[in-house]
Amino acid sequence: MTPAHDRSFSLDQLSAFVAVAEELHFGRAAERLNMTQPPLSRQVQKLERAVGVRLLERDNRRVVLTEAGRAFLTEARRLLTLVGTAGDLARRIDQGAAGTLRLGFTATSAIRTLGPLLRRMSEELPGVDVILHERVTAAQLEGLLRGELDLGLGRPPFDARMLESRVVFREPLCAVVPGNHRLATLGRPLAPADFADEKVIGYSPRQARYFHDLTVGFLGASHPRIEQRVQQILTVILLVATGRGVAFVPASARGLGVEGVAYCDLDVPGEPVELHAIWHRESTNPVLQRVLTMLPKHHEIHE
Repeated sequence: MTPAHDRSFSLDQLSAFVAVAEELHFGRAAERLNMTQPPLSRQVQKLERAVGVRLLERDNRRVVLTEAGRAFLTEARRLLTLVGTAGDLARRIDQGAAGTLRLGFTATSAIRTLGPLLRRMSEELPGVDVILHERVTAAQLEGLLRGELDLGLGRPPFDARMLESRVVFREPLCAVVPGNHRLATLGRPLAPADFADEKVIGYSPRQARYFHDLTVGFLGASHPRIEQRVQQILTVILLVATGRGVAFVPASARGLGVEGVAYCDLDVPGEPVELHAIWHRESTNPVLQRVLTMLPKHHEIHE
């Protein structure tokens, strides 16, 4: 049985042919490729054998492309460009300059943190596609553990054995009350005792544990009436606007633009509300590593 003709060819052979086809001179093509003429001629001959047709007519005076050679030159250039582009893309992905980032966020994290991060990414990593997922923190944590998200913007606590985090924003806790409420007229920071007779809209101990703990921690022994327990800050504020009670939210919630409510400072030192960037410890996404360098460092955090 006659062996099948080997029609495979190499990138070096393509590069040799393109150089000769563009220079129409073996000497100039060899100089362009930093090689001597004999190996250059062998590369072109091997390519012609692999393709099965003559691509160049040559004699002692000139080199001319055949019709087949002119058609092949177009495809050879396209292949070399494609290989170069593919290699460049692979390197950019490996360096985190291209690829995809699946980013989880909460409504309030979008106010101060998400926007600046996305703007910086669009400027410095234009080749990265960002897929946004608005989720409460608990759902973000589940998504990170299941591999559905690369990065989350949420609140503690979480499983530190599997997830890693960095504080990216700190802010005060404040009270939100109906716009005509008596607490809105006191003109001073509010203490826990101010809420002793108030109906308070609380947070779910499981789905919104972070703000549940902040609310309970602030109120202490003042024993207000907890009317409802919800998961999302926006829902809390909307319920306050309907007169269902008062609540406690991060100061950045003012940016949600809900009408019919007033925000009151609390007699609480410092900025107890933290927003964390959270990611899986075993993530291998190079984009994540690049994005983490764009997040605020501990000493850079301010309101």
